[in-house]
Amino acid sequence: MTQTIRVDIVSAEAEIYHGDAVMVVATGELGELGITPRHAPLITRLKPGHVDVVLAGGERQQFWVSGGILEVQPQVITVLADTAARASDLDEASAQRAKKEAEDALANRTDAMEIAEAQAKLVQAMTQLQALERLRKNLKH
Repeated sequence: MTQTIRVDIVSAEAEIYHGDAVMVVATGELGELGITPRHAPLITRLKPGHVDVVLAGGERQQFWVSGGILEVQPQVITVLADTAARASDLDEASAQRAKKEAEDALANRTDAMEIAEAQAKLVQAMTQLQALERLRKNLKH
């Protein structure tokens, strides 16, 4: 029997995912993390990007988070994010528009706060597009 661990992905608005997995892959501040059952307890900040939940049959559930916290406990992996969505629910056209707006804002602004805000929006848009690309690649396999 394959060992699994419970996974909860929660945003400020709602619980996005609750189920069992054999592995969770996410991007922490220091790089890519692969968490499996019996992993040592851990807390780390997540960068904006993907979270992949690998189910017992090998199927992948893919999510996008705006950043947040990943906590690993003996019986559960918890992802707490301000914003999270299933990769399949992301809107590519909206992400492309947000990317263009952020790039335009960066090109035309000089105020430090406006630049920081535009950079944050650009990172979110680009990571959403990357999550969509990862989803497309996995659907082809």
